[in-house]
Amino acid sequence: MRKPTDHWILNHRKSILWAYAFLTIVACLSLFKIKFSFKFEQFFPKGDPDLEYFQEFSKDFETDDNFLLIAVESGRQSVFHPDNIHAVKEIAEQCQELPYVTTVQSLPTLKTPRFTPFGPSLISALSPEPDNRRTQDSIRIMQDDQFLKNFVSEDQSAMLIMIKHKDNLSMAESDSIMTAYRQIEAKNASEMHLLGRAYFQDELASMQEREIIVSTLVSIILVSIIFFLLYRQKWLILISLTTIALGMLLFVGGLSLFGREFNGISALYPVLMLIVGTSDVVHIVSKYIDEILLGKTKSDALSITVKEIGLATFLTSLTTAAGFVSLSTSRIAPIQEFGLNSAIGVILAYVVVITFTLAAVSMIPRESITQTKFHRFWSNLMDKFYNFTLNREKGILFGSLILGGLFVLGISKITTNYNIESNLPRGAKITEDFMYFENQFSGFRPFEFAIEIAEPYNAYSPEVIRQVKQISDKLKSYEEIGAVYSVADIIGSIPLMDLDAEGALQDSTIVAMQPFLSKMNTIGGAVLVSKNEQKTRITSKINDKGADVVNELGEEIDLWIQQNTDQSLLQVKRTGTGVILDKNAEYVRVSLLQGMALALLIVVIIMALLYRDWKMLFVALLPNVIPLLFAAALLGFAGIALEATISIIFTIVFGIAVDDTIHFLSKYKIAKNKGLSKEDAILSTFRDTGKAITFTTIILFFGFLVLLFSIHPPSNIIGILISITLLTALLSDFLIIPILLRKLF
Repeated sequence: MRKPTDHWILNHRKSILWAYAFLTIVACLSLFKIKFSFKFEQFFPKGDPDLEYFQEFSKDFETDDNFLLIAVESGRQSVFHPDNIHAVKEIAEQCQELPYVTTVQSLPTLKTPRFTPFGPSLISALSPEPDNRRTQDSIRIMQDDQFLKNFVSEDQSAMLIMIKHKDNLSMAESDSIMTAYRQIEAKNASEMHLLGRAYFQDELASMQEREIIVSTLVSIILVSIIFFLLYRQKWLILISLTTIALGMLLFVGGLSLFGREFNGISALYPVLMLIVGTSDVVHIVSKYIDEILLGKTKSDALSITVKEIGLATFLTSLTTAAGFVSLSTSRIAPIQEFGLNSAIGVILAYVVVITFTLAAVSMIPRESITQTKFHRFWSNLMDKFYNFTLNREKGILFGSLILGGLFVLGISKITTNYNIESNLPRGAKITEDFMYFENQFSGFRPFEFAIEIAEPYNAYSPEVIRQVKQISDKLKSYEEIGAVYSVADIIGSIPLMDLDAEGALQDSTIVAMQPFLSKMNTIGGAVLVSKNEQKTRITSKINDKGADVVNELGEEIDLWIQQNTDQSLLQVKRTGTGVILDKNAEYVRVSLLQGMALALLIVVIIMALLYRDWKMLFVALLPNVIPLLFAAALLGFAGIALEATISIIFTIVFGIAVDDTIHFLSKYKIAKNKGLSKEDAILSTFRDTGKAITFTTIILFFGFLVLLFSIHPPSNIIGILISITLLTALLSDFLIIPILLRKLF
């Protein structure tokens, strides 16, 4: 018969364990439904007016990322050798059979406009024979900026095939295209490089899958080592590991069960569940063991653990979850989803630890729980920390002021000039291909200009054509911009045309070309004029110089257009996926400040309810500002661009740093309520909670370093910065809080 005074976990532990066994089966079955997704549209800032404009622009024209570029290297032969021309033509014809493809163009298949005795006509841009015709074609191509770095590489070692496909490819459609393309690639001997939406979506989704698997495996190994060093007792190690694995499994399985897709930053989920779950396990298990070693019964040990540590752990889980919920202020959908999902994961980890872990650990016989030398080592270290804060108070305060000045200097150096290359997987073929196109062709980043024309003019009016030609020529004057194309460039590329005395297009030439222009299939298959002919576009690409650099250049061009074009005739606006994605740089600072303000407000409310004392509230918050300033300063000094993915560092650091502060102050409050003096209460807090906080910080440090195994550079940066910053958070708690307690109370 159970004693009526037994703790409820002790009374229902078998039922709890059986319930988790059932949930484990359900979670395992749901893992087969996991979906990985990567879409550029996910990272568009919601509610942005430029995004709305681009969406309208796409209805009239097309999206600017509906392409695949294939660079076919010529090997030791000339790029214009007949064998190479035939090889490129054959590959281009094979690409016509790719699913969802609308047009395929390359120099051997491309037809360009020419004036003939019978009027304008389309003829082949490059003929493999006879030799004299091919030589003339090759000379003309290398002198025409419509072809150089657009269809022929800068070093003349490769020829490009441009494939246009349907807009807004889904993951399944991208996979279909890439599967078919790899079959073409396998049966052709030529060295080929690839770039485009389908390639990015397919490869980056595969990277996410790889990241999830690797981070999970490395995390399990890491946790195993840590728990072995902490406990050296097989049953405690097994239960702790099972708790972490169970929390991670239920979280991932639950996301899959409810149809959540894993996006670009989902690789952080296993690491987060690892560190949050491990932190909770260490605090709960350490307290339970301490009480058992003091001679308490299992029921009493459970009661004390739940009352003293369970409440504090619940509050830390709330504050951490609040930090993640603050990401809902972001305009970027994957960041919002990451914040919400992570908040759910934090609460789930707490529930698993407080129920499963305590139910399982209560099954261990009392005689199997013994104290380790390792345990005593940390107790001695905590005494040294206490004595250091007692004897070095002035030095600590002076050092804090110096660090504050360095933090301000570092923060002043923060930039948002992120680029695409820094977000691509290290050592991967897709990164190699991206850099190949950056160096040999015009790159990947679209740089579009939408032009709206006032009536009674239209896109083919001579007055409009001349204005468009001016803008196009201005773009071509920038070394960073390539593959510039417009209706005016079609006319300008036709040899033997009549020009006026200043070399400008004559009205008669433009008028003669109008019927021809409205029907021809332009280079690259780009739609250059809307159906009602009241809108046109200039399409181009710009090198990956970084969001801030590109925006500065864009603003310079905008100003030039405003000063050098007839505003009553046409209105010009920069648009495209590149512009929209770069808008994140503008919002990331605002979203970060809003998110941190929301997280701080939630934490203030929780701590105000907990302590009901403004001085204690000040003590709780001040030490947690230091790690945030430190993280920001690191970004500045290291020259790391602050972008949407990197910005989550501050949320994670704040949420976790506050956890340690709550544990420290909760233990101090309990010690004071037991009648201990101020100094005895601080010393008791160091010896009890200080030891657990140190354990968890070490776990967090190595836990986030798991991200060093990632091939995704932003994940590496997140791992390193958070690991280092959390050490700062620990030192801030240990060095600042005791001094504030002595000064204010």
